[in-house]
Amino acid sequence: MKIGIAQINAIVGDFPGNAKKIMAAYRECLELGAELVVAPEMALVGYPPQDLMFKSQFVPKCLQALDYLADETADIPMLVGYVDHNTENSVGKPFRNAAAFLHKGKVLHKIWKTLLPAYDVFDERRYFEPADRVEPIVWGGVRLGVTICEDVWPVEHLEHPLYHRDPVAELASQGLDILINLSASPFHLGKPERRLDMLSRVAREHHTPLVYCNCVGGNDQLIFDGASMALDAKGELIDLLPAFEEKCTVVETTADANTTSRNHFDLSDEESLYRALVLGLRDYVNKCGFSSVCLGLSGGIDSALTAVLACHALGADKVRGLTMPSEFSSEGSVGHSVDLARNLGMRCDTVPIADAFASVKTSMQPIFGDLPEDVTEENMQARIRGLFLMSLSNKSGSLLLTTGNKSELAVGYCTMYGDMCGGLAVISDLPKMQVYALSRWINREQEIIPWDTIEKPPSAELRPDQKDQDTLPPYETLDAILSLYVEQQLSASEIVEDYGHEENLVRWVQRRVDLNEWKRFQAAPGLRVTSKAFGMGRRMPIVQRFTD
Repeated sequence: MKIGIAQINAIVGDFPGNAKKIMAAYRECLELGAELVVAPEMALVGYPPQDLMFKSQFVPKCLQALDYLADETADIPMLVGYVDHNTENSVGKPFRNAAAFLHKGKVLHKIWKTLLPAYDVFDERRYFEPADRVEPIVWGGVRLGVTICEDVWPVEHLEHPLYHRDPVAELASQGLDILINLSASPFHLGKPERRLDMLSRVAREHHTPLVYCNCVGGNDQLIFDGASMALDAKGELIDLLPAFEEKCTVVETTADANTTSRNHFDLSDEESLYRALVLGLRDYVNKCGFSSVCLGLSGGIDSALTAVLACHALGADKVRGLTMPSEFSSEGSVGHSVDLARNLGMRCDTVPIADAFASVKTSMQPIFGDLPEDVTEENMQARIRGLFLMSLSNKSGSLLLTTGNKSELAVGYCTMYGDMCGGLAVISDLPKMQVYALSRWINREQEIIPWDTIEKPPSAELRPDQKDQDTLPPYETLDAILSLYVEQQLSASEIVEDYGHEENLVRWVQRRVDLNEWKRFQAAPGLRVTSKAFGMGRRMPIVQRFTD
């Protein structure tokens, strides 16, 4: 069967826009000879819609858009993801995560999602009632097994068995010719390879060709990589769509495996991260209705990497930098910022903060009296810079980007209402060592980020001769401990005993992570690129006294 895969980028709640995009992809697939077109999970809605679904007109508007799609669907049917009411049960959750089989103005079949994830970034059990039963759709003599995202993941690919049912096995027991999966599977580093391995195993175990259609694009903190694919009954790739871009194609489920299609996934970790962050940044800015961004340029590696990503995502003419030297700023902090801006072709203005800093200290002197200067004065500088950046953002209508990395955010090495000011934390899920690796990758062919920026010791430059390593352990060690504590959720004693890290240091890192939860609650949303990001996938109380 020739199946069209519509790998599209939907916007949450934009039913007219999403419907038009789906129809454009449908018609493109028809021109390519499709006999059935498949769009992703929630393609009509955008994923995840979260509590928008509770608004009284949200689902009715979705169903109106579904009727439009049905009316526009001609002789070739289409499968599309949407949200429906739960009208079959008098009890249970109010909605269904659904797929509709459309043909000649009618909704011939409705399929409900069976397995509803409620872990990490997912919270589907809050909204959806699962399917009571599953059965194939028979079309043109072909038995189609339609599943939605989680339904196709076998239990051995999850950390712990979460479900009592296996929708694919239930469908296969009734006889299948083709297995189809509509998905909204978010990206994190390593996920595409794991997904490919999983789908290959499913196809092979059930001796069934498999067509997988994933959405692409950024919605809030989540980035969807697409990478839709088709596999034969032996689990070998027939076709693999590009990652991080919209694409329509038609696959023949009886075609021979095509080993060259794997080339779409021959990406290094650095290239995957770079393309994911560019996509997430571009979509966040554009979907929120901004036309430009601004950011502070310190001459450091974090702001430099953020500027490169912004210029690639939006164009250098849409990015504006502000460098704000103080009496403690090194000569290179301004020079490296100017060099970076020149390399990128973006605008960079210089606004010194020394006078403002002196004025604030003078104003507070009657209150502070003879108390010695300490972190208070360091934070004043960061907050003055935050004031200047927010003023530029307000006056220009540009979205302010924050530039802090995951290592800093983890241990609170950031200033509330200072360098944390902004509307999007672009690299907040990149540990510091990954920031270095990605910056070197960017410079692999020519110097874009000044090499001095990459090679100099990192510093906040808030006091004379300050270095990050004055108060933080080496980033190689810090990142290793943070990965174990935050992402793998190991206890301090396990980290010490199993990985050989020094106990006092591990306890210090643990304490810093736990104490700074309040800061992360107030941080700008960040783009998720690891398996455990701060934000919607990690929910910790601020007020708590648990210790291991």
